Amino acid sequence: MTWLDALGWVGSALLIYSLMQARVLRFRLLNLLASAILVAFNAALGIWPMVAMNAALCAINLWFIRRLLADSHDLAAYQVLEVRLDDAYLQHVLAGHAEDIRRFFPHFTFPESAAADGRAAFLVEHGNETVGVVIVRDAGDGIAQVELDYVTPRFRDFSPGEFVYRRSGLFRDRGFRRIVTPPGMVAPYYERLGFQRAGVSFALDV
Repeated sequence: MTWLDALGWVGSALLIYSLMQARVLRFRLLNLLASAILVAFNAALGIWPMVAMNAALCAINLWFIRRLLADSHDLAAYQVLEVRLDDAYLQHVLAGHAEDIRRFFPHFTFPESAAADGRAAFLVEHGNETVGVVIVRDAGDGIAQVELDYVTPRFRDFSPGEFVYRRSGLFRDRGFRRIVTPPGMVAPYYERLGFQRAGVSFALDV
């Protein structure tokens, strides 16, 4: 096998692998890399229609990547909706992602009581798609204890939950002075939002 054959196989394998990605940004990045490799491969062979097609895919991927990165911290791109804990749609989202939620929040249990005193739930929306769920509990002394901060697989390269915390009025209006994240969360991202390490959790003053 020549280096050119290897290049073609690598590009093709990477293209197939990119299509298996649930995360939208990871898919675009891998697809871009695969398309760029296939541009070089087909150019070396002089197969110009394939060069043109893969070059077009590179341009499309670059456009989407730029848009995704621009939206990732744009308050206008995400909407935060407060819902009741007994809201049927909230229960549908939690049930549909129950197995994935257990992976990242092994200690989370959905409150059995619909009233769930001292708890509030928020859905994070991107367009018409629900991309995150945040549930907080009043732990007393002005502390909002985050019980769940879940992000759907497609948007896991981003941190939609930050839009709940950045709208600090959601917490101040309830008399909270401090937000504390759930202990034992897998792959926390809070330090880049300004949270400080507090034992096994992170904390942010609001």
